[in-house]
This record gives sequence, structure tokens and C-alpha cells, in this order.
Amino acid sequence: MTPKTIKILYEDANVLVIDKPAGILVHSASFGQGITVAGWVARHYPETKDVGESAKDQKGKIIPRPGIVHRLDKDTSGVLIIAKTQDAFLHLKRQFQDRLVKKVYWALLTGQLVDKGEKVIDLPIGRSSSDARIRVASLKAKGRLRPAKTVYKILQAYHGFTLVEARPETGRTHQLRAHFKALQHPIVCDALYNRRGRCLPQISRQALHAYSLTVDLPEGGQKTFVAPLPSDFKLAIDNLELA
Repeated sequence: MTPKTIKILYEDANVLVIDKPAGILVHSASFGQGITVAGWVARHYPETKDVGESAKDQKGKIIPRPGIVHRLDKDTSGVLIIAKTQDAFLHLKRQFQDRLVKKVYWALLTGQLVDKGEKVIDLPIGRSSSDARIRVASLKAKGRLRPAKTVYKILQAYHGFTLVEARPETGRTHQLRAHFKALQHPIVCDALYNRRGRCLPQISRQALHAYSLTVDLPEGGQKTFVAPLPSDFKLAIDNLELA
């Protein structure tokens, strides 16, 4: 991975904000598992090696996660903020824990939604009883159900598809993917949550993009960072027929 692979949206002495490409893990589930954002940070910002919190894999080996405060799924693109100092890490972590960070995603859904205005999905999320990788917004979920809330609105309706803006007010694993699946409008080309749905010729990964992130910076002041739609996502919607 070269520096050109990951676009830097903003940088100061405390934080780094990148536009994560689809297809790259934020950090690995086990040490040495392919190319990751964490690995890129470790190579290009070696001073961050002790920033943040490491994890352990199933064999007890340490998984380094320098500066990683939050994550995006491998095939989700968009804004990701990284701490460059431990004080910055703690400052950002508190905001995520207290749900003070404003996150906006764009998602292309299967099927046509017609309701105007903001809508709320308030469905708890738990693990699937049949596949440990999957989260389900259903009382049939395995184990503990955790509260989850998503606010969304329609940006554009197409024949057979809907582009929405979604704001997760909680930070559950796969929250948007599970919530839109529960609405029976799963995200286009989502290999886990839309297995029977068709992809579009221009996009071969889940059509989910972290469009913007608003945080209070460690040095003071609130700032919003925006990642433009990547070319595959933009081409996909540009080739759809408006409803």
C-alpha cells in the first residue's frame, strides 16, 4: 500500500482524517492478516505505535491498532479519524462513547422507498443464531440484544432502488446493514445481508459510504470532514433511471 492509496482529508498535530477506500480492513482480526489501515498508519506514522488500545487474537497474540478510535467495515468507504497522540485518542474515544460524534452515511438500497421526510429505525440488534458474522435486528437474535437507532431520509428514488442518507445514533456492529435488512430494503451488493439481491455493473461491494463525520477536535473547535462519493458508487447511481 502506498500513501496514494489512502487520501488524507485533514491532518494536524493531534489527528489524521482519511478517506478509506473500500476493500481495506481498518485493522486485522489476527496479526499479519493482509493490508490494513492500522498497518498503513504504523508504517507512515511510526510515532503512533503506542497510541490507542491494542487487542488480542484467539491465540493471545497482540493485534496492534495504532491510533484507531473507530472502524468501518472492509467494504465500506469513507471518512475515518485516527488519533496521533494518546491524549487525542482519549478525547475522541469519549465522544464516540457518549454518542457526540455525528456520522452521516450514504447507502443505496434495494427496492423503492416512497416515504418522505426523516424516518427512524429503532430496533435492537443481536447476533444471528445461524451465522456468527451477521447481526440481526430481531427478537430472534442470539444472546444479548443491544439498543440501536438509525435516522434516515430519502435522497433520490430510482426504479427499483433508493439512495438514502443515514445517521446512526448508536454504534452497533453492522448497524446500518442490519437495520435496512430488517426494513426489507437491504443495501445493494451486500454479500452478507443481501445475498439474493443483484449487484449493479459499476459496483461490486456493499453500496455504503461514510460521507461525513463531525467531531470536536482535541485542540478545540468542532469540524466536519466530508469524503466525496467514490467513483464506483457515483457511477452506479449515475446509471440508474430516476423514478
